[in-house]
Amino acid sequence: MATKVYIVYYSMYGHVEKLAQEIKKGASSVEGVEVKLFQVPETLPEDVLGKMGAPPKSEAPIITPSQLAEADGIIFGFPTRFGMMAGQMKSFFDATGGLWRGQDLAGKPAGIFYSTGSQGGGQETTPLTAITQLAHHGMIFVPVGYTFGAGMFEMEKVKGGSPYGAGTFAGDGSRLPSELELGQAFHQGKYFAGIAKKLKGSA
Repeated sequence: MATKVYIVYYSMYGHVEKLAQEIKKGASSVEGVEVKLFQVPETLPEDVLGKMGAPPKSEAPIITPSQLAEADGIIFGFPTRFGMMAGQMKSFFDATGGLWRGQDLAGKPAGIFYSTGSQGGGQETTPLTAITQLAHHGMIFVPVGYTFGAGMFEMEKVKGGSPYGAGTFAGDGSRLPSELELGQAFHQGKYFAGIAKKLKGSA
């Protein structure tokens, strides 16, 4: 039976979504792994999103909290707001109380990826503060570490991401993920899927 990896994200301007798509490619490259992309529900009204210049949402389906229990491993992605995950993702986690009571996610591997507006905007504080959500569910946090190799030590170009997971800088919104950032996202997906597959096989 295939190992099910869910990539669950929130993206307002598309930066996190681009990382999610690349993570899916990486995870899908692992034999025996089935990968699905999901968005969490939007909490802002359409008129507010319009005033903020947010583009229309993609066709990725909206996930419900109960669906998380179906996955063998989950990678969560979100933009940063004041150094922490965006409120839309936090609201989604807040709705997982039933899963927490039943410990339905306990023992499942989980990863994190993210975007920030600037270099000091939370490339490390965002994943660090997000780990609390995983810990309460008893999930096994799988950081990418330095397994991406030389790409982790790039100093000449602006590069998001960290040992915690893939990341990108959005700037004023016009900057898109670089090839290096997309490369780390692909690597994270492949690395995570391999671990999720091993964990399922040893269960």
